[in-house]
Amino acid sequence: MAKNLTLLALAVFALICALAAARSALGLRRTAWGILAFGLAAWAVADVIRIGQVRLSEPERFPRPVDYLYLAFSASTVLAMALFPAKRTGQRRLRFALDATTTVLCLSLLLWVTALHRVYDSFVGLNTAVVVTMLFQIGDLVALTIALLALVRADVRDRRVLWLLVAALGLLTVTHNAYALHVAEAGYQIGSMADIGFAAALIAFAGAAILSRRPAPPPRPAAALPLDSSLWLPYVPLLLAGTVGPALIMSGLERVLVPLVVVAVCLRQVLTARENRRLLAAAAEQALRDPLTGLANRTLFFDRLAHAMMLDRHDDRSVTVVSLDLDDFKLVNDSLGHPTADTVLVLVGKRISACVRTGDTVARLGGDEFILLLEGPADHAHMVAERIVAAFAEPFVIDGESMLMRPSVGMAVASSAEPELAPETLVNRADIAMYAAKRSRLTGLHTFSSEMTLLEPDVAYQVDSADRQLSDGVAQVRLLGELRRAVDERGLDVVYQPKLELSTNRIVGLEALLRWPHPQLGELRPDSFMALVRQHGLMRPVTELVLERVFDDAARWASSGLHPRVAVNLFAPLLRDERLPDALRDALDEHGLAPEMLTLEVTEDLALDEVSRVTAVLHRLRRHGIRVAIDDFGSGYSALSYLRDLPIDEVKLDRHFIKSVTRDARAAAVVRAVIDLARDLDISVVAEGVEGAETAVWLREHGCDIGQGYYFGRPAAASEIPQLIGR
Repeated sequence: MAKNLTLLALAVFALICALAAARSALGLRRTAWGILAFGLAAWAVADVIRIGQVRLSEPERFPRPVDYLYLAFSASTVLAMALFPAKRTGQRRLRFALDATTTVLCLSLLLWVTALHRVYDSFVGLNTAVVVTMLFQIGDLVALTIALLALVRADVRDRRVLWLLVAALGLLTVTHNAYALHVAEAGYQIGSMADIGFAAALIAFAGAAILSRRPAPPPRPAAALPLDSSLWLPYVPLLLAGTVGPALIMSGLERVLVPLVVVAVCLRQVLTARENRRLLAAAAEQALRDPLTGLANRTLFFDRLAHAMMLDRHDDRSVTVVSLDLDDFKLVNDSLGHPTADTVLVLVGKRISACVRTGDTVARLGGDEFILLLEGPADHAHMVAERIVAAFAEPFVIDGESMLMRPSVGMAVASSAEPELAPETLVNRADIAMYAAKRSRLTGLHTFSSEMTLLEPDVAYQVDSADRQLSDGVAQVRLLGELRRAVDERGLDVVYQPKLELSTNRIVGLEALLRWPHPQLGELRPDSFMALVRQHGLMRPVTELVLERVFDDAARWASSGLHPRVAVNLFAPLLRDERLPDALRDALDEHGLAPEMLTLEVTEDLALDEVSRVTAVLHRLRRHGIRVAIDDFGSGYSALSYLRDLPIDEVKLDRHFIKSVTRDARAAAVVRAVIDLARDLDISVVAEGVEGAETAVWLREHGCDIGQGYYFGRPAAASEIPQLIGR
C-alpha cells in the first residue's frame, strides 16, 4: 500500500509541475505541456482507483478499466512529444516523420523478436489483453523515438528539458516491457518491483516541467547545426533490427546476407548524411562570417555578445566592446580603387586578429568598421585595445608601396551596476567613444564615459582646386598617414614672420606659420598639406599644436623681457565652440602670458555661416583681452558687414590686392577705401605680401598701419626672434 500511495503522490506532484509549465509557456509548448498534464491527471486518477481496488481486494485480472486510463497517459505522451520542439516545417517535418516511422518499426521488430513474442505466446490467441499490452509498448516506443529525434535536432535552449523527457520515456519503455513479461510469466500482481521504474519516470517528468520554467540560454545563431548524433541515431534501430533479428529467426545463408545488406545500407546512408552535414557546416560558416576578411559578421558577433552578457550577469565577469574605424579609408577607396581597398581591409583584419587573445571575437560590421568582443577583466581588455592601436604604427605594404593607416578606437565596458544593459546599448557606447577618438586625434583610444555625447565631427573644408590635390593616389594616402603621425608625435614646427609698424619701422608683432619638416621631402609649407588637414578633420589637433608651441615660445621670450604680439590662424568652424575663450584664457594664465599678446586670425570667407554664434564667441574673446583679426580680407566672399557687425581689432588685406597697388589704379582705390573705412571704425590695417620698397612706401603714405612680407623679413625660428627684434 505504501508504494501505491508514493506513486500517487509523485503523479500528483508531476501533474502540478506540468500545469505550472503549461501556464508559463507560450504557443505550441503550452499546448504540449497541457496535453502532458492531461495524461498525468489520467495517471493520478488511475492510481486512486487502483488503491481503492487494493483496499476492496478485487480479483486480479488484466486488463481492467483502470488500465485504459494508463493507456490514455501513453497516448498523451505521444501527442505531447510531437510538439517538442515546435519549429518543424515543410521537408523538415516530412523527414522527421519518416525517421520516426523507421525507428519505431525497427525497434518494434527488435522488441518482438527479443521479448514481445513471449508475451503474445502466453495468451490464447489475439484478445483484448494482447492488444492493450501491444498498445502500451508501441505508445512508449513512439513517444521515446519522437523525443530522441527532437533532442538531436533541438536548439540548445530546449535540450535540457528534452533530456529529462527522454529519460522519463526511456524508463517507461523499459518498465512497461518488464511489466508485460512479468504479467505473462507470473500473472498480474499489484505493487510489483516495476513500480520503481514508474516512480523514477514521474520524477523525471516533474523535473522537466520545473526546468522548462527557468530562463533559457540565449538562442544560437540561425545557421547553427543540430547535434552530430542526428546523423546516425535514426539508423541504429535499423542496424540492430537487421542484425539481431535475422540471427534469431532466420537460418542458413540468409541469416548472414541480410545483416550484411542492412549494415551496408546503414553505412551508405550515414556517409551521405555526413557529406550533407559538411555542406551544411560550410554554408553555416559562410552565413556567420564576413566573406572578405573571414572574420565574424554582425549576426555572429551580436549572438556571442548576448551570450557573454548573460554569463556576465550570473558570473560577475566583465564584457568589453571595442569599436574600430579606419581614418581616411574613403580616400583609399576613391584614390586607389576597390580592389586595393579590399586588400587593405583583409590586412587590417589580420593585424587586429594577431593582437587579440584566444576566445576574443573580432568582427567586421561593414566597410571599414570593425568591432571586438573582449571577455575578462576590464584592464586586460584595455591592454588588448592599446596593443591594437600600437599595431597600426607599422605601415601596410600594398603592391610594394607602404601606407600608414590610423584607426580611431572606442571602448565600452558592461558594468555590473547596470544588469539590464542591452547588447545594442553597449555597442552604441563603444561607437560614441570611437567618434570621440576620431574627433580628438590626440590618442587612438577612448573609453566611454557618461559625459560623452555623440556629436557631429567638425565640418571639413572642401577644396576643389586641382592644384591643391595630389595626383598620385598612393602618395596622397601615404602622405596623409605620415601627417597623422607627425601630428600625434608633435612633429610639426612653427616659424614666425615679423609684422612692422610702417610709421616707425619697428617690429610690433609676429605671425605664427606652420612648417612640416618631412624626413624625405624636406620642409613643407602649409600649401603642400593644408588641404589634407582640412579635408580629414585635423584642423583642431593642428591648431592646438600650434597654440601650444606659440605659448611655450612666448613664455621663453617673456622671460628675456620681450613681449611681442603673436598672431595665430584659427580655423573658423572652431569659433562655434563656446568653450574656446575660457580654454585660451586658462592656457595663457598657465604660461604666465598677458591675453593681449595673442591675436586670432580668422579667414573671412569661412565665417559667413552661424554669424550670431561666432559673434558671441568673438565678444567673449575680446572681453578676455584676446585680439581678433580678419585674415585675407578681400580674397573670398568679402562683406563690408563684417567690419560693421563683427567685434574685430584688425583687418589683414590679401596679398593679391597689395602686390598691384602701385600699378593698378582699381586695386589702389579699393585698398585706400578699406584703409579709410577701417580708420573710421578704429580697426588696424595690416598689409600682407609686401615684397618691395615701392609698395611699402605707398602703404605708408596712404595710412596703412602694419606691413608684413619678405621685404620686412622672412619667417624665422623661435630661437632667432630675440635677435631679430633687437636688430
